[in-house]
Amino acid sequence: MTPWTMSSVPLDTGALYYVCEWLIRLGALIVVPLRRSPEATRSWLLLIFFLPVVGLIFYLAIGRPRFPAWRAARFKDMTPIISDLATRLSPEEPANMAAVIAGKLGHMPAVSGNTIELLGDYDGMIGRLVADIDDARDHVRILVYIFANDDTGKKVVAALTRAVHRGVVVHVLLDPVGSRPWLKGTIKALKAGGVQVRQALPFHWLRDRTRRDMRNHRKLFLIDGRIGYAGSQNIVDKDFRPGVVNQELVTRVTGPAVAEMTAVFISDWYLETEILLEETIIIPPGEGQSRLQLLPSGANYPLEGFQTLLVWQLHRARRRVVITSPYFIPDEGLLDAMRTAILRGVAIDLIVSAVVDQKLVSLAQRSFYDELLRSGVNIHLFQRFLLHAKNVSIDEDLAIIGSSNVDLRSFQLNEEVSLLFLDSGDVRAITTVQNDYIANSEQLILETWRERGGFVKFQENMARLVSSLL
Repeated sequence: MTPWTMSSVPLDTGALYYVCEWLIRLGALIVVPLRRSPEATRSWLLLIFFLPVVGLIFYLAIGRPRFPAWRAARFKDMTPIISDLATRLSPEEPANMAAVIAGKLGHMPAVSGNTIELLGDYDGMIGRLVADIDDARDHVRILVYIFANDDTGKKVVAALTRAVHRGVVVHVLLDPVGSRPWLKGTIKALKAGGVQVRQALPFHWLRDRTRRDMRNHRKLFLIDGRIGYAGSQNIVDKDFRPGVVNQELVTRVTGPAVAEMTAVFISDWYLETEILLEETIIIPPGEGQSRLQLLPSGANYPLEGFQTLLVWQLHRARRRVVITSPYFIPDEGLLDAMRTAILRGVAIDLIVSAVVDQKLVSLAQRSFYDELLRSGVNIHLFQRFLLHAKNVSIDEDLAIIGSSNVDLRSFQLNEEVSLLFLDSGDVRAITTVQNDYIANSEQLILETWRERGGFVKFQENMARLVSSLL
C-alpha cells in the first residue's frame, strides 16, 4: 500500500480560491462593523461580498479609520497644554449649550473679545494674507491642505521669504496628498526661502504611519499669534482646475480665539515632528465684541465633532437652517435630523454647487436630492462658480465657517477645524452671505428633477452604494 502524503492529494486551486473568498466574507462580518457607521459598514460589506479579494486589498489599504499608537500617544502629550489654555481662556460662563457641547467635543471654550472680518473675494483674501505676512514681526504659521507652486502659491512663498529675511520664524505644514501635483516644487521653494516646512500625515509603505486617505484638511493661517484666518480656502489659483473657478469664505480673526488656532497648529506640528513650538500659548488681548469658539475634529477625538454638533443643533432648531457645502453626502442621523426639523416647521435651505469638480462624489450627492426634496428641503444650485465655501447658520444662535464638508470623509477621516460664531449679530452677517448665495442660485424643483434620464438615475444609485467610502 502506498503511504498517504500531502503530495498525493491533488490541489484544486479553484476550490481553494472559493474557500478563501468565503473566509474573507465571514471575517468581514466580524471585523468590518466595529466602530463604523451603518452606512460605511454596508458599503464595505457589499464590496467585500461581491469582490472578496479586491475588497480585502482595499480594506487593508484604507478601511481602518484610526491612527497608529504612537500618534495617539503624541496627541495625549498635548493634553496638559490644551487644558491649561482652556482654563485661562474660560473664566466666564459658556455662551449657550452649543458652546458647552462644542467644548466637550473639541476641548476649546467659547471666548469673547474678538473681531472678525468675512472675506469672500478669493484673490482679495490672498492679498490680505500677504499684507499680514509682510507686517509680521515674530512668527508666521500656515496649516493648509493645498499649497500649490502656481502664481498664488508663489505670491505667498515670496511673502514668507521676505518675512524670514526680516528675522521672522516661519513654519508651514501642508498635506502631501492635497498638494501632490505641486509638492516637490512647493517644498523646494519654501526651503529655499528659509521656511521650516513639514508634510502632514506623510505616507510610507514600509513604516507605521497612516492610511493614505486620512488627510489633514485644515486651513489655518496665523501671524504673530494675534491674527488668524480660518475657512475653506487653500493656497492655490482659484481656477487651478480647468473650467472650474472656486469661490470661498474665510474669516480673519483678531483676539483671544487666535490662541485656540495656535493650539491646533502647534499640536499638529508636534504630531509630525515631536517638536513643541510653545509650552505656554500666549493669549492676545481682547479688543472686539465677538464670541467665538474653535472646534477641531478628526480621528484623534472620540466623537465626530462637526457632525455631532450639526445633528444636535438641527434637533434644536426653531426657525431656519442654512447649510452650504460643496460635497453633501449625509448619513442617516443627519437625514433624520433634517426631516424632523422640517416636521417641526423649520425651513432648511441646502446650498450646493451646480459646477462639478468630482464626478463620482457629485453623482452620489445627487442620489439624495429626491428624498430631500420630498422631505421639504429647499435645494439651491449655485451657478457659475464652484462654491467651495463650507458654512452653516442655525436660527440666530449659531453659525459655523470652516474646512469641513458635510460628508463621511470630513466627519470621520479628515482632520478638520470649524470656527463657531455665537453672537446673533455675527450669525446674521453670515446669513447675509448665504442669502446672497441663494440669490445667485437656481432652486431645484422636485417635478423637474424627476425628469432626468434613467441612465443618470442608475449612475447616481450606483455611486450611492459606495458613497460612504468617498
